[in-house]
This record gives sequence, structure tokens and C-alpha cells, in this order.
Amino acid sequence: MFIQHMWGVFYHPEKEWAKVKQENYSVGDYYVRDLIWMCALPPLALFFGTTQVGWSLGLGEYVKLTVASALPIALAFYVALLVGTGVMARIIYWMEKTYGADASKERCMALTTYTATPLLLAGLAGFWPHVWFVVAVGLVALGYTIYLLYTGVPKIMEIPEEQGFMFSTSILTVGLVVLVGILATSVLLWGMGLSPSYIS
Repeated sequence: MFIQHMWGVFYHPEKEWAKVKQENYSVGDYYVRDLIWMCALPPLALFFGTTQVGWSLGLGEYVKLTVASALPIALAFYVALLVGTGVMARIIYWMEKTYGADASKERCMALTTYTATPLLLAGLAGFWPHVWFVVAVGLVALGYTIYLLYTGVPKIMEIPEEQGFMFSTSILTVGLVVLVGILATSVLLWGMGLSPSYIS
């Protein structure tokens, strides 16, 4: 059912959000049936891209990572995606009362899962990790994720459009803070000597 909802949210989000709201999945179901493999797509693509193709800043020179250094980075990225989606769902659930919503944890998880889908699929750009290509695909995916968020919040949370707009803006702000936290953690790990090694 997830795949059907995923494509529905892409093609006709207004109608599909109403169907998603009626589903009766647990938070664990979203992880076991959906997020375990969806969150694996970007790390797998980047692992392959950085070790087999090499990454480039667009200057024609490709630099490859060793498998030994790329593997822990890919695993850490995978765990960060799984934890990040759970944290976002929990924060949405925590904030909902402020905006007059009364949704379950499961509905908050549904909103998080389906709005994150474009970004997770955009991770497939990692198969060709040319920086400008990855950034372009990421920006398109981010734009569609924001669109899904602003259309989905009023439907899933059953609140008026005005409150939905404010709630969506708050979620977006928190999402950016979580992203900065993940990036800061990456920099700290790199600073502690866990930086990748390259193939010359």
C-alpha cells in the first residue's frame, strides 16, 4: 500500500492525503515496511558513486573513496536518516496541540514518511556524485517536499489552511535545524579523525 500512496502523493497529493489519513499503520509498520528500504537508497547510491565512479566538483577530475572508508560513512548516513525521520515525527506530534491539531503519532509518522519520500528518492543521484548534479536534483526534491508538506499538514492534521500554513512553516524550520545538527555531527566526526581516505 505504501508504494500506491507514494505515487499518489506525487501525482495527486490533495486526494491521496485523504486516503493516507484513513490508513491504520503503526509507527513500527512505517519503519519495517517503508523506511528501512527507502532510507537505504541514498547511502547505497552514494557508496557506489563515491567508490566506483568517484565524486567531482565539476572540474573534470573524479576522486574515489576507498571501500573501507566509504562503508562506515554510508552506515552512519543510513542510521542518521532513520533516526532523523523518527525525530521529525516525534517533534510534529509534540507541536500539534499548539496549532489545534489532534493527530495520532501514527498520522505524524505518515506525514513525515510521505513528505520525506522525494528527498530519499533524490538520493539516487548519488550514483553519479557530480556535485552540481546532486545539488540540482536535491533542490528539485526539496521544493517538492515543501509542497507536499504544505498540502499535507492541513489534510492529515484536520486543521484550517491558515493554521496548516503556520504549522508547516514550523515543521520546515525544525527540519532545517535537524539537518544542520546532522551536518554539524558529520563535521565533528571528521574532525576527530574519521575522515575518508581516497584512491589516488
